[in-house]
Amino acid sequence: MLDRGVRQQIERNGIDYIFSEVKDSFIAADATVINLECPLTDVEDPAEKIFVFKADEAWATSLKQNGITHASLANNHSYDQGRIGMEHTANTLKKNGIIATGVGHSDRERIKPVEFSKNGLKTAIFSSVLLPLDKWVQTDGMVGICNADADELAKAITVYKKRNPESKIIVSLHWGIEYMNKPTGKQKRDATLLAKAGADIIIGHHPHVVQQVEEINKCTVIYSLGNFVFDSKREEGQKGQMAKVTFNKKGTRLKLYDVDIVKCRPEIRRY
Repeated sequence: MLDRGVRQQIERNGIDYIFSEVKDSFIAADATVINLECPLTDVEDPAEKIFVFKADEAWATSLKQNGITHASLANNHSYDQGRIGMEHTANTLKKNGIIATGVGHSDRERIKPVEFSKNGLKTAIFSSVLLPLDKWVQTDGMVGICNADADELAKAITVYKKRNPESKIIVSLHWGIEYMNKPTGKQKRDATLLAKAGADIIIGHHPHVVQQVEEINKCTVIYSLGNFVFDSKREEGQKGQMAKVTFNKKGTRLKLYDVDIVKCRPEIRRY
């Protein structure tokens, strides 16, 4: 999230400063996927909601230079500057070589996964926000974000897996309850449904705090990574995790790095 207190730090120290402690890890990865929880637009058309964010379009260049390759827009802040702001965000990311996930001009397009391959191994990223979108109406033909529920996602994953049985599947979900330190029963049921459909790893965000990790049906479920680039004043909101996921034909390997957020900048904790 690149606004509010984070914006103050960027204006004081530059956006490269924000990513300086994690840049090497980002660049070393075959793909670095973030949840971009603010529009990247110079348009001001604030939505009628309590928390409204906006980042400068020019900052997209730095995101790419710092190793970010993919950005999920399926969250409850992508529409903070209206439909034009969302279109600008998607276009700005594309111009800077960053692939947006969970966005499109129809429900079919929004739920469609983003694919990439390395060494003959294909990976697909599904992204959706499982929360109600306050005062936001989406129709076909207009840019919008994936708001598919777990049942719809499970069907899409099942179909995809039948056509691509060797592909690895990542599901990026904006879900859960803010500042709750454990997942809800619904999240657990949704995770089980997606795992059975063929997901290899589920990565969650929105609660602003770190939640548990568990294995369901050979699927690794990270219920919440917590914050990363954020300006929380709460102690528990100044911690997060960075997930390194390695796929091979034998399975999935996960390594979690604990992160301390110091003046909005994520710093990997050294032990």
